[in-house]
Amino acid sequence: MLASVEEELGTPKQPRNQHSQQSEAPNSLANTRAIFRQPRLQRTKPIIWCAAILCFIFSLVLIFFGIATLILYLSMKPRNPTFDIPNASLNVVYFDSPQYLNGEFTLLANFSNPNRRIGLRFESLNIELFYSDRLVSSQTIKPFTQRPRETRLQSVNLISSLVFLPQDVGVKLQRQVENNRVNYNARGTFKVRFNIGLVHLSYSLYSTCQIEMTSPPAGILVARQCITNR
Repeated sequence: MLASVEEELGTPKQPRNQHSQQSEAPNSLANTRAIFRQPRLQRTKPIIWCAAILCFIFSLVLIFFGIATLILYLSMKPRNPTFDIPNASLNVVYFDSPQYLNGEFTLLANFSNPNRRIGLRFESLNIELFYSDRLVSSQTIKPFTQRPRETRLQSVNLISSLVFLPQDVGVKLQRQVENNRVNYNARGTFKVRFNIGLVHLSYSLYSTCQIEMTSPPAGILVARQCITNR
């Protein structure tokens, strides 16, 4: 009945979408503010561009020199140096007791650089003398440099003092001395370094020489065979 009275009086009705319009207005205003608050894009500083360009140029220079060094290396084709023992002398071999060896052995080491245009340097040189796979003496050599196609002769004196040898090995050595044929094994370990442009090559070489000597005190070199490998 009340509703009919309102209709008769002409009371206006509230629109249904008024509430939704009122809620959408603040949202659109917030979105507009957010857009204006976004930071502007900053330009890259000139110093950063300069640093990037310098790094790029430096990289190109390194690549250029690397390629040039590789071409130089392939054109020169460096070869391994050689080691040989052209002469040796066995001065003393005697036993203080059946198992303790004393001796003196001198060898002439020949180091050769077969490269025509590349010099090299020998570093950490060590020569060891073995009898029947038993170390009896060792000696180091001072580092030295070799020019292309150069040969160097180095005298190495190896002394054995009270070196223990098993009884069977000692007996074998004494018999070889009596038969005027004594067999030794000389082993060399060398660190070799090449300088080719910006590249420095460094690696180790291992030389083995089988040596046959006559008996002391005037023991001379009868035969030898040397092999050098990396």
